[in-house]
Amino acid sequence: MKNTCASIILTGLLLSGSFLYSCQSSSSEMSFDSSKLPRADQEDIERLIEKFILAEDGDVVEIPAGFYNLKTQLILDNKKNVTIRGAGMAETVLSFRELRTGGEGVKLVGQNIKIEDLSIEDAPGDGIKSQHCDGITFRRINVTWTNGDKSKNGTYAIYPVQCKNVMIDECIASHSKDAGIYVGQSENIIVKNSLVFGNVAGIEIENSDNAEVFGNTARDNTGGILVFNLPGLPKAEGRGTKIFDNDILSNNHVNFATALNEEPNGNTVTLIPPGSGLILLAAKDVEIFNNRIHDNKTVGIAISNYQITGFPAEAPNWSPFTSNIYIHGNDYKRSLKLPDLTKEFGQLISVYNAHGKGKTQDIIYDGFWDKSLSPDISTNPMNVCIMEEEMSQLHFTLFDLWEGEDNIKSSKDYTPFECESEIQTNVSTISTM
Repeated sequence: MKNTCASIILTGLLLSGSFLYSCQSSSSEMSFDSSKLPRADQEDIERLIEKFILAEDGDVVEIPAGFYNLKTQLILDNKKNVTIRGAGMAETVLSFRELRTGGEGVKLVGQNIKIEDLSIEDAPGDGIKSQHCDGITFRRINVTWTNGDKSKNGTYAIYPVQCKNVMIDECIASHSKDAGIYVGQSENIIVKNSLVFGNVAGIEIENSDNAEVFGNTARDNTGGILVFNLPGLPKAEGRGTKIFDNDILSNNHVNFATALNEEPNGNTVTLIPPGSGLILLAAKDVEIFNNRIHDNKTVGIAISNYQITGFPAEAPNWSPFTSNIYIHGNDYKRSLKLPDLTKEFGQLISVYNAHGKGKTQDIIYDGFWDKSLSPDISTNPMNVCIMEEEMSQLHFTLFDLWEGEDNIKSSKDYTPFECESEIQTNVSTISTM
């Protein structure tokens, strides 16, 4: 299905007038005036905190309309079959601006937990985190930081980690200094019909198995959608991701992530060049199809291996190589803006591509491969398959970086990668209710 502002229209927020959003605009303007909501008094706030503390298995925790100025975290610990429900994204707002201790605003642990129809603002760490959940649904959740794009904002807006059977549907995530929607070290995942904007990374699937990402709009982030496998995590590698029917548009935002040498929260996304549509990094078994990849000024799709980061590329049960990739049926539109030169990866793409300096690339492959499998990349040892229509009209660059920055080579030759692959996912275990 073609997604055009799907998450906004489906929630009816345009009708309420509480959100101001333009589907045609390439800017990140989306305003929610929570100052006009009635303020919950101290008794209302204490009652809400008590609901979380006293919740029992099977409960429905209703949060009435209003603005809740919270100075403590809301934690649901080890419960089953609990629903947390607000009155709507434009009606129920949980603000953690004055939270001084703890990281995330809301933390959920348990089985078959659902949270829906509310907004979360200004958490000092992550907006909402679920951990060790089997069955977790986020539906019509808006998470943001109200001061815009700041390196002091929280790391992740919506953050399920080490979970099973994850559903993220009709959500909105903006202004996080890492990823708006981040699913890490998890399995069986659906991310659909959601909007991410103004983040460093829009949607990130990291070290996770069996994910489908579809019907989303990723716009005005530094990078639109990421599939990463990073070393040294409790779950060594993830496999099996399908990314399809998404609008990946104008992800040209400045990268405001905390630098890697800055403590305590430097992270890999600081390396992402503005203008990145979709990035694979040490990714395994990924299919990318039927997406609109438009106006990303540096690169539409980057197929990259962990060596490109320059960091140590060894860890137990982990490989730095991207492998078994199938890219087909996508629609590309190159940006008229100049590619990024603020990041080394952007400089590589902009300066050393095979089509001329300053040329936006539709697809790049950094050209690292496992030499124990083949001495020659022309044999396509990592099974990278690209079967786009009119491939000859696209800007494709294959880099050769093995000899270092003093002897970078590039080629337009995509013929070694003209093949098809089969990527299997099965998300039938995830509740759609």
